[in-house]
Order: sequence, then C-alpha cells, then structure tokens
Amino acid sequence: MFEKVRHLNKSTKDRERTWKIIVNMILTIGAAVVSLPFLWMLSTSLKTDSQIMSEKLIWIPNPIDWVNYWEAATYIPYFQYLKNTVFVSIISVIGVLTAASLVAFGFAKLRAPGRNFLFIVLLCSMMLPGQVTMIPVFILFRNLGWYNSLKALTIPAFMGGGAFNIFLLRQFFMGIPNEVIEAAKIDGCSYFDIYWRIVLPLGKPALTTVAIFTFVATWNDFMSPLIYLKDQSKYTIALGLQFFQSMHSTEHALLMAAALITVLPIIIIFFFAQEHFIKGVSLEGGIKG
Repeated sequence: MFEKVRHLNKSTKDRERTWKIIVNMILTIGAAVVSLPFLWMLSTSLKTDSQIMSEKLIWIPNPIDWVNYWEAATYIPYFQYLKNTVFVSIISVIGVLTAASLVAFGFAKLRAPGRNFLFIVLLCSMMLPGQVTMIPVFILFRNLGWYNSLKALTIPAFMGGGAFNIFLLRQFFMGIPNEVIEAAKIDGCSYFDIYWRIVLPLGKPALTTVAIFTFVATWNDFMSPLIYLKDQSKYTIALGLQFFQSMHSTEHALLMAAALITVLPIIIIFFFAQEHFIKGVSLEGGIKG
C-alpha cells in the first residue's frame, strides 16, 4: 500500500518537473525571439557604415563604433529633449497618482447614492476614442493659452487621472477590509486620514503599476507633443526622435543609437519595478495573513 502511494507521489513529482522544464523552455525560446529586435538594434548601433551595408549577417561588430551614440546625442539637442520628457513624465505621474487614487478611493470606500452608476459611466468613457475629443481639446487648450507650452502635456494629468487607472486602483482598494476603515473611523480618523494613512500605504503595488503605466505612456507619447508643441526647444524625446529620423533617415547606425537611448530608461525602470508591477496588476489588495 505504502509502496503504491510512494510510487504515485514520485510519478506525480516527475510529471510536474517535466512540465516545468517544458514551460521554462517555451518561455526561454519566446524571450529569445522577443529580444531579437532589441539585440539587432543594439548591434546595428555599434556598427560602421561598411558593416551595415555588408552582405554578411554581422551580429557582433568589429570594430565597435561607440562614436555613434555621441553623434546621435549631439546632432539634435538630445539632452534638452530628455529634460523636457523627464519633466513632463514626472509631473504626469504625480498628477495621475493624485487624481486617480482620490477618485478610486471614493468609488471603493465611500458610500454615496449613484456611486455604482457613476462608475459604470466612467468605464463607458474608456470606449470613447481619443480621436473623437482631439479637436475640441485642442481648441480648449488653445483658448486657455496652453498651445506651444508644456502645460498642455502636464496639467490634464491632474484632471481625473484616467478611467483605466481609476478602475485599476479601485479594484485594488476594494480588497482592503472595511473593518480596517471602520476601526480608523472609531479612532477619530477623517476620510482624508484614512486615505493618506491607510489606503495609500496598502495600495503601493497598484500605485506603482499605475506610475509605471503613466511614465511609459508619457515617455513614448508622440501625438500630444506633435499637436501642442511648436518650438523645437520644447520637444519631447519621442518628437525629437522623429525629427532626428527626418534628417538622418539613411544613417541607420545613428538611428538605432538614438532609438536605443530613447528606450533604455524605460527598460531600466521596468527592470527595477517589475515585482511591484506584477503585484499591482493582480487586482488584489488588502491585508494578507
């Protein structure tokens, strides 16, 4: 009897081990395939013109031409574009986290008539394409004097925070036990104290996820700067990269170097914040244990 049980357990463990090996192999192959364009971009950015035009497939350039990065960063005011992009991205993250977390807290923990109906209306707004409101918003911003100003890229972040971000935070905040909220009320906490001292600390994974989403979207945003910015000194890095491409469309090494410089900060941020990102998208908040 015990031998059969031991044999059954061993067979189950062997199957699980085999399945894990297969899954890991599939994931490794998938990761390698997805990484190929990035590796090719890195390789091309370090090549000379003769290596790029060579009929042979060259993955490891010899010699390595590091000058491409310096030329890509100096042909255009790259550091000015970088400064503008960092400023817009940080202000947008602050605005979205502030506005979206307040609205999400209201939908998750405050009782009010019509709360669920308003939340459904909010979700329905996600189905409205941005192209529909593009012209009215442009006219509004122009009348406010925000045209050709970074205000058009930063101030809207404080106006609600976005339906998807509110939805993500609301789902996470709903996982916080109501008993904790009621206990805080008994201790004399106001709603803002509950939001500031309890909900925000417990919601760090979801807030980190929203911050990453917002930062990446703002960093890569091309359409908004194209519409609202006119002076080159106010360009963001996405618009500056397109401007660089229009001037050096045939210089592939410089293009790849400029593109790699553009995406590198995003890769670094995601690498260090991936643990919080995974926790945040699980849509499960609250206290465990």
